[in-house]
Amino acid sequence: MMISNFFEEQIFENINFSANDLSKNEYENCTFKHCDFSNSILNEVSLLDVVFNNCNLSNSKILKTTFQNIEFNNCKMLGLHFEQSNNFGFSVKFNNCRLDYSTFYQMKLNRSLFDNCQLQGVDFSETEMEKMLLKNCNLLDAIFDNTNLEKADLRGSVNYSIDPENNRIKKAKFSIPEVIGLLNKYNISIER
Repeated sequence: MMISNFFEEQIFENINFSANDLSKNEYENCTFKHCDFSNSILNEVSLLDVVFNNCNLSNSKILKTTFQNIEFNNCKMLGLHFEQSNNFGFSVKFNNCRLDYSTFYQMKLNRSLFDNCQLQGVDFSETEMEKMLLKNCNLLDAIFDNTNLEKADLRGSVNYSIDPENNRIKKAKFSIPEVIGLLNKYNISIER
């Protein structure tokens, strides 16, 4: 367990924070490499300009946690409830991450980035995703319900099922053949 509550411009490498209570700690301009935060309590933690490389944050508690200008690279982040975090200034980039069964319910993810991520069963219900980039992501069983995807870019992403009548998709970008995911609700057969 850490003694100090404020950390600035530090590199944390190969540390097991698993099941620790790091609540209310502040990290600014820090980097975490190969750290394990699985099942940790990160409630009310402030993260500003922080990079996570090859970390495991699965099932961590992030109630009122602040994520401002955060980059996650090659991280495992299963079952995180981002909707419980502090939505003010929420700014994240996910590169090559696995976020299966995480939730972003009613969040503002405008201009966020998900690049080459596994997003199976992720809940994007009532989420603002305008101008968001979902590049080369697997969205199998992801939930889009009353979601704003206007001007979002989903080119290269696969396995999504989005109901155009229940979500806003004006000027969103999709690629062929994956765009067929907009017709799933009609249970029709499409042949080449």
